Formats: sequence, C-alpha cells, structure tokens
Amino acid sequence: MIPRSIQSELLKLLDFYPAVGLIGPRQVGKTTLALALKNLTNRPIQYFDLDKTEDYVRLSQEPGFFLSQYQEYLIIIDEVQRLPALFSELRSLIDKHRVPGRFLLLGSTSPLLMRNTSDSLAGRIAYLTLNPLSVSELNLSNSDLRKHWWRGGFPDAWLAPSDELSAHWRESFVRTYVERDLQFLGLQTDPLRFRSFLLMLAGTHGNLLNAESLGRSLGTSGNTIRHYLNFLESSFFVHILRPYHVNLGKRLVKSPKVYIRDSGLLHTLLGIHSEQSLVTHAQSGASWEGYALLQIIDALPSGWESYFFRTSDGTECDLILVKGLKPVCCIEIKLGNTPSLSKGFISTIQNLKTAHNFMITYDSETYLLKDNIRVIGLLDFVRRIPELFSEL
Repeated sequence: MIPRSIQSELLKLLDFYPAVGLIGPRQVGKTTLALALKNLTNRPIQYFDLDKTEDYVRLSQEPGFFLSQYQEYLIIIDEVQRLPALFSELRSLIDKHRVPGRFLLLGSTSPLLMRNTSDSLAGRIAYLTLNPLSVSELNLSNSDLRKHWWRGGFPDAWLAPSDELSAHWRESFVRTYVERDLQFLGLQTDPLRFRSFLLMLAGTHGNLLNAESLGRSLGTSGNTIRHYLNFLESSFFVHILRPYHVNLGKRLVKSPKVYIRDSGLLHTLLGIHSEQSLVTHAQSGASWEGYALLQIIDALPSGWESYFFRTSDGTECDLILVKGLKPVCCIEIKLGNTPSLSKGFISTIQNLKTAHNFMITYDSETYLLKDNIRVIGLLDFVRRIPELFSEL
C-alpha cells in the first residue's frame, strides 16, 4: 500500500469523533486505507460494503438492531451514499453509546449530495477527502513527472504494468461513471448525451464556464449544464475554480473555470493515447495548467482558499492563494522552463499587493525573476509548501 498523506489526520479524527466520513471518487483508495486501520487501531473492525447485495440487505432491514451487535467495533460502511436512510439510525446508535471511532463511513460523493447527512449526524461526524495519488505522496523524481501527469493519480491507473492497461482502466472508469454511478447519485440523464457533455468539458478544460454556449451545443439549457456540473463537482470528477472578487474599481470576470479533476481522465476524454504524444497535443498547455494547479491545491494546509483572477481588461492570474480575507500569493503556471513575465501577471500582483509570488514551471531550477517573484519547478514547489506556507 502506498502511504497516504491523510492517514494521520484520519486517526486523529477517529480518536475524537463518533463518526468520520472518508469521501472521494470511486477507486481512489478509500477502502484500502480504511482496511489498513486493522494494523493501526486496538479495536476490532467490522466491514460492510453496500455495493454487495448481502450487506445492502442487512443494513436496509432493521439496521439499528443489526449494528448494535457490534457496539465495541469500529464499523466501516463502504459506499454509504447508497443508503441515505441509514444516517438517522447511526445518529440513534451514537447517542445511545457515544464513544470516539464507532463508525467510518466511506462515500463516493460529497456530503452535499448525500441528502440529510449533515442534519442527521451534525456534531457527530467529521469529513475527510481522499484525492487521487499526488506527486508529494509518490515522492516523484523529475523523470517520473510526465508519467504521472499522463496517467493521473488513480492507484490502478498509476500502478498499471503498461501504458496500454492504464489507458484501458481509465476508459472503463469513465464508462462506468457515466452509465452506472451517476444514476446511483440521482442524476437521470441519457448516458450518450452525458458522455458528449464530458467530451465538451475536456475540450474547454481550464476555460471560463459558458453554460449557455455548452447548452446550445448539447441541445439543452444552461440550467441543465449547471445541474450536470453540480453532480460532477459533488462526485469529484471536476474541480470548479471560482474567481477572486475584490473592489478594484475594475470589471471583474464572474464566471468560474472548470477543470477535469484527474489529468489521466482528462487525457482519456481528449484521446491522448500515449505519454509521448502528450506534450505535442494542442491541449497540452491547458492540461499542464490544470494538473499543476490541482497538485498545489491538494497540498495546501488547512485554512487556505484558492481562486483565479481576471479582469475585463486582460489582467489575470492562474491561481490566487488567500488566507482569511487576504490574498497572499499570486501563481502563474507555465509548461516551459524559461517563462517570461506577462503584463497581466505583474498587474495582478500590483493590484492585490501580494508579497509572495511564483511562476511554476515543469522542472526548471529555482531562481528570483524579480524581488517578489520566484521561478520554481512544480515538484520543488509542492515539496516546499509545508515550509513556505507555515511562515505566511
């Protein structure tokens, strides 16, 4: 098992909360991480998987009585979003015997989409998100960076013995997600139409969202597109980056940007069939921007918020990092190793008055471009985030 960076945080939460929700996309390693707790906790563990008919039937018929038999166990319930009614029963069990670490709930969707979850277990549960394998977790060398960028971070895609099998796994994942998973989450739509929508999103990866334009291309409305995106964001398929708003006396862009969450799935949708063809593809720059941006966001300590910035006159920045209400860092992402400063990036820094600014490259050396702008490769930057951001 590849050590996951959130393991220690998961153990801390289980030592305090009666229930912990471990959420993230399917096949990201939630079950592997949960079952590894057998070697890290003194309590016996009982595991149920609601994708299995036998376990689903057991927990849908008198779940309170059934689960009360395991009062001294850490009970792990996988794919818990399949049985929303279970949460009220868990609340009752917790209130009758409230001790830390009674339940670990694994889900493939955010709490917002698990209806009534927050109300049912308010004050009794903490949530933790498991993302695909990141560059910091894998301790990559520069020579492995392009492989991870192309394959993405899903464990089976990353560890596949060949590029062909990695690509096959990712295509199967997308097909299952469209044809099966979305229906379980409550999205009723034609799979062929939704697959077409995903292909459109891949083609506009990292661009400003224009829901009405996408709706016209798909033969539907802008509201339907926004409804689709809510499901995609809640099931961790896309990341929606919001614009940073501040009163500068300028017209600010208000539309968000949409990124396919995992670079490997993006490349599957774009039809990039080999690592070698990635850097020459027309979408390589947009793909690298999203990949680098999400590696950075996933590595940020708690308390930091991320945005992009753009005005109608062309002043823009790929990533703004905000602590509290204060913008602290402006980040520009470049695929090449010899970046040049743009007027828009300099103007953003001047407008927001950020003291710490970076140009993230593929794997360049680290050096100062100006007094408050540092050029640095992605791997070096991600590794230095704990050091850099503990001081800010």
